[in-house]
Amino acid sequence: MPWKDNYTSSDETTVFDDRISWPSGARIGFNLVVNLNPASGGRGIDAKDLGSPQFHFGMHEGLDAFLKLFDALGLAATFTVPALVAEAYAGTIRSIAAAGHEIAAQGLLGEDPSDLSVEEEAWRMRRTTETIEKTIGRRPDGWYGLPRPDDRFATGSLRRETIDLAIEQGFLYVGNGLADDLPYYWVTDPAGPRSLLTLPYYYHLDDTYFLMFPHEGTGLERPAPLLRNWRAEFAAQYRRGRYFPMTVSPARSGWGHRFTMLETFLREVTTMPNVFAASSREIAAHWAAHFPAASTLKLQPSIWRDHADSLS
Repeated sequence: MPWKDNYTSSDETTVFDDRISWPSGARIGFNLVVNLNPASGGRGIDAKDLGSPQFHFGMHEGLDAFLKLFDALGLAATFTVPALVAEAYAGTIRSIAAAGHEIAAQGLLGEDPSDLSVEEEAWRMRRTTETIEKTIGRRPDGWYGLPRPDDRFATGSLRRETIDLAIEQGFLYVGNGLADDLPYYWVTDPAGPRSLLTLPYYYHLDDTYFLMFPHEGTGLERPAPLLRNWRAEFAAQYRRGRYFPMTVSPARSGWGHRFTMLETFLREVTTMPNVFAASSREIAAHWAAHFPAASTLKLQPSIWRDHADSLS
């Protein structure tokens, strides 16, 4: 479809199945993201969030279980970390990086920047980058705006201004886009074109919305539908040779039967043939090299027009 200014974040032209390629002839790209943001709402982490028993469990027993499992399966995950968590748990974050996992940024306080000025958001992004670089010895390549449990919408908190700032501050990718089921380019200025590589995110593959207490009172937890979603989506994407991302938190999926469910699924994935299981940084590097924006984007003049009586 042609570009529609102020209507979509990309040109809506996906890479068709027969053109997709993964390293070493793999059939599918698999990306495991671990969310270490304890913030319950858009204002970001507060003292209650940081001191909650659930987060304490996640950063100790839950995280230990995750790291042992990932090591046993040979999986490299991407851990998304707010700057405050990187400071409060500096030794833990360093040990995660030393184990071969990627540390990506998730805001100063894991906050929603929607109500921030661009200047304030830019300062927070710089401060976050500096904090993570000081903690692990290298700057993060990826920026995430994952949703929080009390958010009104389960879509995360990336906006055009965030993408522009991420470009200006040297990020290689952002990690939670909704416009495609493959990595794509979030376009902020079609005239440039100005864009940033964006990795897909789906809340129906995120344990946040299945393993917390649902506000609608539909039950204490719903692990079975989450496992069903993982299996069904992975099978569908494997058949087509596309991409599968999933997001988990040790504060939620580190508990007994929930961890068993996660382990079961990850063992299924890692025993499948031709799976390119990689960190977000590795996925982004492969995609940028083989499907660069210059040859992938097919932007055309907008057919979208605003009129006085339109609802746009």
